[in-house]
Amino acid sequence: MTTDTVSEVEPPTVRLRELAFSAACAAAVRAATRLRVADVLGDAPLGAEELAAATGAEPRALARLLRALCCFGIFTEEEGGFAHTEMSRLLREDAPDSLRYIVLWCTEPWTWQAWGALDDAVRSGGSVFKDLYGKEFFDYLHAEAAESAQVFNLAMTHSSRQSAQDFARATDLSGASTVVDIGGGQGHVLAELLEKYPAMRGTLLELPDVVENADPRLRPGGELADRTSLLAGDCRSAVPVQADVYVIKNILEWDDDSTRRTLGNVVGAARPGARVLVVENLVDDSPSMRFTTAMDLMLMLNVGGAKHSRASMSALMTEAGLEITDVRPVNGYLHVFESQVRQSG
Repeated sequence: MTTDTVSEVEPPTVRLRELAFSAACAAAVRAATRLRVADVLGDAPLGAEELAAATGAEPRALARLLRALCCFGIFTEEEGGFAHTEMSRLLREDAPDSLRYIVLWCTEPWTWQAWGALDDAVRSGGSVFKDLYGKEFFDYLHAEAAESAQVFNLAMTHSSRQSAQDFARATDLSGASTVVDIGGGQGHVLAELLEKYPAMRGTLLELPDVVENADPRLRPGGELADRTSLLAGDCRSAVPVQADVYVIKNILEWDDDSTRRTLGNVVGAARPGARVLVVENLVDDSPSMRFTTAMDLMLMLNVGGAKHSRASMSALMTEAGLEITDVRPVNGYLHVFESQVRQSG
């Protein structure tokens, strides 16, 4: 039985009730993360009293919280107390593939009110954020929710670092001498590619305030700085650089017009035959469909954006003048669209 079907043992009425109450699970995961239960818990089980003393919680209340999380496989209860599972270890800040900040980001205070307006977003087809909070999403974060903005930055940094390593391992750029990371945040993808290919030179194109905080490996004094150009700019306005390879990862989630302009700017700047690699979550082809479709709805709520299907991404790339040669998975939640700029004539 897959997790996408209703269990024959579990009646639909039970499953639907559980799903309707699923906000309780999200809230419980957030609470345990903020209390740092996973960081306190080591290899041996601990009782609620010990965990409560270490986390500043009330023992009976903490036991109730952990009992709920055990039902979802996040922590387990053994004879000696509560113990780790594979999922709970991901909540530790020191875990190599930690999801601590992703969990916090997905459950930030503003999200609860936004989810309540999902029907309004579905009626209008666009963001409801300004109606709820009086400001556009990123303006609100930086002006009214500094802690949430910090969580967002940490979540994006952790996620980008992990997926950049997966992308670099899964991508063969042999024969290419130059690469541009377009809208690449702190440039984790670029740094991983430059480390993999010691003869390659690279450019990070990002907004001015983002470029200033690029991966330390890329900044002046960093070990990759002599092969890196940090270029401040908006890819929706221009892509003023030629290269053998252009990488566009997880940014084509705006409205279609912005995506068209970005792809058009790449094609306009690139030489015929240049490779363009577009990396995205897909809402119709992913082992992580529940996560991806949830993120798709969140994008609609907060910025009016959308995750792509294989068909929608392919159509926009083809329209821009790119010839798609392959679409393949990078990891459990990302795909790369391999393409090249069409030869003229």
